[in-house]
Amino acid sequence: MTRWRTATVVLAAGAAVLLTAASLLALALLGPTRGGRGPAPPCAAPALSGTTVHVALTDRGGMMGGPMMAGAARVTADRTIVPHGKVSFAATNTGRLPHELVVLPLPTGQPAGERTTGADGRVDETGALGEASAACADGAGAGIPPGASSWTTLQLPPGRYELICNYPGHYLAGMHTMLEVT
Repeated sequence: MTRWRTATVVLAAGAAVLLTAASLLALALLGPTRGGRGPAPPCAAPALSGTTVHVALTDRGGMMGGPMMAGAARVTADRTIVPHGKVSFAATNTGRLPHELVVLPLPTGQPAGERTTGADGRVDETGALGEASAACADGAGAGIPPGASSWTTLQLPPGRYELICNYPGHYLAGMHTMLEVT
């Protein structure tokens, strides 16, 4: 049974690496565009209500055309502690690949970056409180292209939260950080 589980984990990790490599190859062929439709529109979040957390979504685009490895990407928030209540997230993609920002509650005692990823290279988003992934708009969408922003406003009770990019392989590459709400 242990060998079977080990083999399953190895296969899932391999599949995530292949998905990331295929995504990077497609992006390399298209260049810094939105699916070949031209450069991403530059945009910034409007004035947001509540406490605003500015989040940078950064990557190195895969080293030498290969998949992103651990530490090759990150989510950086301009603050790590905010008061409970209305919290707005202004996410800007400063990298070369599309990204998203998903806000997930962080279980007691679990550090950021230790969620299990599936065979698709993504973590389970069950219980997510919100998402900023619409290009130059509020809420969920098809992803934030390079140079663009997205935003969302949530009502957050005290607790610990993990801010992640859940594109295939991005969480494993380091796209996560913790936010404490007091």
